[in-house]
Amino acid sequence: MRLQRLVTLAFSLVAFLAPAALRADYKGAIVTDAATGQVLYAENADNVSPPASVTKLMTFLVVHDAIAAGKISLSTPVPIAVEDYKMGGTQVWLEPGETFPVEELLYALMIQSANDAASALARATAGSREAFVGQMNTRAAGLGLTHTTFRTPHGLPPSNRVIAEGDLTSPRDLALISRELLLHTDALKYTSTKVRDFGTGVRPTPVVMRNHNKLLHSVEGCDGLKTGFTNSAGFCLATTAQRDGKRLIVVVMGSPTSKIRDARVAELINTWLPKLPASSVFTGGPVTGVTPVSATPVTPSGSAAPAAEAKPAPLFVIPKR
Repeated sequence: MRLQRLVTLAFSLVAFLAPAALRADYKGAIVTDAATGQVLYAENADNVSPPASVTKLMTFLVVHDAIAAGKISLSTPVPIAVEDYKMGGTQVWLEPGETFPVEELLYALMIQSANDAASALARATAGSREAFVGQMNTRAAGLGLTHTTFRTPHGLPPSNRVIAEGDLTSPRDLALISRELLLHTDALKYTSTKVRDFGTGVRPTPVVMRNHNKLLHSVEGCDGLKTGFTNSAGFCLATTAQRDGKRLIVVVMGSPTSKIRDARVAELINTWLPKLPASSVFTGGPVTGVTPVSATPVTPSGSAAPAAEAKPAPLFVIPKR
C-alpha cells in the first residue's frame, strides 16, 4: 500500500512539473504588454519548473523593498561571511574579511549572476538566508503568484537534485515579477549594464563582469532582465525591450540551449513589440538610481581598510548562461 502511494505521488509530481505539450525550443513562454499587463502570447505559461538564476529577480525586488523602507541603503557595508564564500556556481569570488556596499553586490547579482552576492545580500537584508527566503515568498504571495515557491535567493538546485525541493515558478509568474520591477524599481540600471568591474579599490585585480544577456547587444531596445541555467531548469530568460515608448516583457523557460532560447526570445520581441498599439506607452519606474557609491572596503568599525590587504581575485572562465 505504501509503495502504491509513492508511485501515485511520483506520477502526480511528474504531471505537475511537465508542460502540457513538449516543444523543442522551450517548456513555456509568455509575452505581455509592460504598460497594461495584458497577455499577448502564451504557451504553457503556467508550466511549473525551476527558474535557475532568474530567481534573482525576486532577490533584487526584496532587497529594493528593504532599501525603500529605509532598513538598508545602497551604501550599507556588507561584510562577507564564510557561507557566502562557499557558494558554488557563478560568482565574483567573495572572501571572508572583504566588505562591499549593497550597490556593488546588486551589480554583481544582476550582471555576473553571482550566487555569492545573492547570499551576502540575503543576510544583509533579512539577517539570514532563511528569513530572506520567507520574505521572497511573502512578496510572491502579495503579487498573486500562484505557481511560485522560492527556497533560495540564488536559484541553485538543492544538493539532492530533487526538482520539487528547489525553486519553482512559471513563465506567467516571472512576467508578473518582471513587471513589478519595471514599474517600481530601478532594476534596468543594473540589468542594462553590459560590462562593469567588481572590486575596484578593494582588490588589486577587479573581476570584469560581463552581462550574460546577449540580447542587450543584438535586439533593439533590449535592456534587461535576467538569464538562468541549470541542468534541471534548462536555459531561461526573462527579458524586456522598449521602442518608441512601448515596452514588452518576454519570458521563456526550459530551452535546450542558450542560442535556441535567445533566438526564440528575439523572435517574440520582434513579432509582438511592433503590434503594441500607439496608446500603450510605458511610464514605469526610474531607470537611473542614486549616484553610485564608492567600493572602498570598510572594516566592521566603519573605517576604511587598506586596499593592499585584499587578496587578488582568481581568474576563472565563466560558463555561458
